[in-house]
Amino acid sequence: MFRNDRRKDIPPKYLLLALTIVCVIFLLLSYFAGDRLATIKLYTGKLVAPFQKGVNEIGLWTDSKLKNLKKIDELNTENEQLKKELEETRRQLTRYQTMSIELGNLRELYKLDESYPELHMTAAHVFSKASSSWFSEFYIDKGSDDGIFEGANVMYGEGLLGLVTDCYPSYSKVRAIIDDSSKISARLIPSDALCTVEGNLNTYKNGVLVVENIDKDASVSVGDKVLTSDISDRYHGGLLVGYIESYTLDSNNLTLTALLKPACDFDNISEVLIITDRKQSIIEE
Repeated sequence: MFRNDRRKDIPPKYLLLALTIVCVIFLLLSYFAGDRLATIKLYTGKLVAPFQKGVNEIGLWTDSKLKNLKKIDELNTENEQLKKELEETRRQLTRYQTMSIELGNLRELYKLDESYPELHMTAAHVFSKASSSWFSEFYIDKGSDDGIFEGANVMYGEGLLGLVTDCYPSYSKVRAIIDDSSKISARLIPSDALCTVEGNLNTYKNGVLVVENIDKDASVSVGDKVLTSDISDRYHGGLLVGYIESYTLDSNNLTLTALLKPACDFDNISEVLIITDRKQSIIEE
């Protein structure tokens, strides 16, 4: 036979009644036996107080750490934002500096263009150069499609820089007057004496070029201008080449040799002007 061992659940109303009776008993004990319970409360308080204090300190420490972690997260987020803003500011500053340099270069080119109102010129950007320390040979971003041609004179700084030696549809190669293969038919101002400016990378290490074949009777002075000659088949006449720094009498007692400081700085070139007017004939000098 199976024995029925199911326990009966206590009705909620009896459970509530029992708890109520227990609470009333504790209230009566607290009221009538307060003095006797005071000692117990005292010892109980001494035992509970440190524990409660410790719990409070742990709670305060935990709250402080949570607040610190929150602040750290906020600071990290703010720091990342500031880094992004700083990087963007640096990029903008770099752009502004680059634009300022380009603007300065364009202003110089504009002044140079105004110095030769009879000639037509167009600006070009230098995008590559040869392995030399100076810009003796380099490439510009304009070619035959832009009206550039082989032999076109190139200007920079205060005057003549060189000429176009190779021309392609969208770019051209330029050879500077300091290159060893360069030779310019020129004249001195104010004496109007004819001379020849020789390109020489070795002498340009000292910042000068050699001027030869000056008549010994020519009136030459330090600071005289050297301009391209009208008889040159390669260069337009009247272009500033540079200034006389010194001169000496040659051993033949017939000619003078001078040192010339070029009108251009060949250390760093970014923008140039190309004369788009042709000479009547262009042949090898």
